[in-house]
Amino acid sequence: MTTAAYRWVFSAPGEPLQRVPLTLSPPPPGQVTVEIAGCGVCHTDLGYYYDGVKTNRALPLVLGHEISGRVIAAGDGATYWLERAVIVPAVIPCGQCDLCHRGKETICRSQQMPGNDIDGGFASHIQVPAHGLCEVDLNRLKQAGLTLPDLAVVADAVTTPYLAAMQAQVQSGDLVIVIGAGGIGSYAVQIANALGAHVVAVDIDTAKLDLLESHGAALTVDARKVEGRELKKVIRAFAREQHLADTEWKIFECSGTGAGQQSAFSLVNHGATLAVVGFTMEKSAFRLSNLMAFHAKALGNWGCPPSLYPAALDLILSGKVALGPFIEQHPLDKINEIFSAAHDHRLNHRAILVP
Repeated sequence: MTTAAYRWVFSAPGEPLQRVPLTLSPPPPGQVTVEIAGCGVCHTDLGYYYDGVKTNRALPLVLGHEISGRVIAAGDGATYWLERAVIVPAVIPCGQCDLCHRGKETICRSQQMPGNDIDGGFASHIQVPAHGLCEVDLNRLKQAGLTLPDLAVVADAVTTPYLAAMQAQVQSGDLVIVIGAGGIGSYAVQIANALGAHVVAVDIDTAKLDLLESHGAALTVDARKVEGRELKKVIRAFAREQHLADTEWKIFECSGTGAGQQSAFSLVNHGATLAVVGFTMEKSAFRLSNLMAFHAKALGNWGCPPSLYPAALDLILSGKVALGPFIEQHPLDKINEIFSAAHDHRLNHRAILVP
């Protein structure tokens, strides 16, 4: 970990990120300064950088919203957090408004998302509200064979599908179908399995599917070979073999692609729950009347409330959800190379950038 504070600044779509010095100032009341251990590279970051997706705060901006680290300074009212290892929520609600008080923190209108509303985690340090920080038990972390940088992905790749599973009320005996077995989908598969569901993983990357065969997927399907109506037939046959219901499937679209969304919607059956977890700028045409005809429902979730982070983290520290086989650490100074490789699908694991 470097002692000279710095950050990688995003000034315009497609232009190389630039490393510049960062001046650390004492955090104001209710805020903390986190020395960053690791920051995950998310599909959303690539959307901002390559696809022209607008950030809420005008550029220049530091991207990155999957952050783990250690608190090194704290303002008044936040001194409890000094020297503690933490995960920074990808969506930080204000905790004071009516929406927050009614348990709707993910749509808080005063929320702050690192790398979108405020400077993010592709830096040596970040200053954030203390509200919602998730404390990490370093003893349990060591026992789990993990390091603090590894936990960066909890802030989005793990907690976002965790909330999706909670909203869909995934339980033992359910049939869960995950479209897209990448950075988020790999954890959606494991979380659903940990909750007792029978999980079908669908992707076009056979290496990802092969890995999930030993991490929660009861059935894997190569979407390049099985698509359209055939996909539903294959899953229906699997359901019959496993004595599972032919109704109320729970479908998680995690690919963040138009094709994935089409596949997910085509699987809606009677009483189904369609959870839209991935993000894409692509537009798709659906016959929404299917939701009415099948008495089904579609749900989305923007991040995850900080109150659910400890339960999601416990799945990892207890060994029910694996991180190690799905992540790889890289030096933060290689950020431009890693962005390019991620965009070109040349990475086999979710990248975590370490200052």
